[in-house]
Amino acid sequence: MNALFPLFAVLIWSINIVVNKLSTALIEPAAIAFYRWLLAFLLLTPFMLPGVVRHLAVIRRHALKLLALGLLGIVLYQCLAYYAAQTISALMMGILGSLLPMLTMLISIPLLRVKPGRGLLFGGLLSLCGIVWLISGGHPQDILRQGIGRGEAMIFVGACAYALYGVLLKRWAIPLPGWLSLYCQIAFGLLLLLPIFLHADSVRLTAQNIPLVAFAGIMASLIAPFLWIQGVMRLDASTASIFMNLTPVFTALIAIIFLHEQLHLYHLVGGVVTLLGVILAQRSHPGRRGKKIAAGNGAARDTCGDPLD
Repeated sequence: MNALFPLFAVLIWSINIVVNKLSTALIEPAAIAFYRWLLAFLLLTPFMLPGVVRHLAVIRRHALKLLALGLLGIVLYQCLAYYAAQTISALMMGILGSLLPMLTMLISIPLLRVKPGRGLLFGGLLSLCGIVWLISGGHPQDILRQGIGRGEAMIFVGACAYALYGVLLKRWAIPLPGWLSLYCQIAFGLLLLLPIFLHADSVRLTAQNIPLVAFAGIMASLIAPFLWIQGVMRLDASTASIFMNLTPVFTALIAIIFLHEQLHLYHLVGGVVTLLGVILAQRSHPGRRGKKIAAGNGAARDTCGDPLD
């Protein structure tokens, strides 16, 4: 039964990737990014305000760090995902997003002085080959002529930003309870998103896009992190991180069934090779601390929340 907590969390985050794709025809990327976090902020406010008052001095002392975390996790990671959904499939987004745990481990090497093992390096190379095969549609030589598509580049940059977010979260260790830290990051993220929101062509909420905003703001931003935290508490971060490898599988199934996206052979080959590289890197990453970093950040891929203290 304990395994159901991370399993349902990963399922919600996978559904949200499909929600990202559905939103492209119904609402501006800047609008859904802003409304999503505004909704989460408003729902958290009654519970977080007493904590804000108690920890106000700590919040002021670490304001710049919280601002940086909000920029990386909310503005860059989330916004780029919404813009990328305009040009690439949900299936592709799910597979590319599976690189997040490995990117976190790679960034932790210089910032947290984690020594890389041969398995991590080989896993990284294997995943790179899978990604090249995937984004080239099974024709790697085309990348030399055409380069990487805008959507794929956005997802990769967003994943790097979120991987850096996860590592900095561990490195800085801001002395705030997890949900309060998330709440402050959302507040700073909303401030940074406001100019983009105000310059959007249309920010109108309609009967068609409100359910998408609600799912992203409640299920993906609040319910899924809660389920994940419960899973980590019952299983441990390293064990729970294994469930993150189901993200591209869940996303592909949902996208094929509900969006009628086509699964091609290059998707299957590139996705399997990429996932094998990630799993190899996870299994061979040295040190318990490194595993927890990768697990915690990879699992919270669609939130900016760290586990509760």
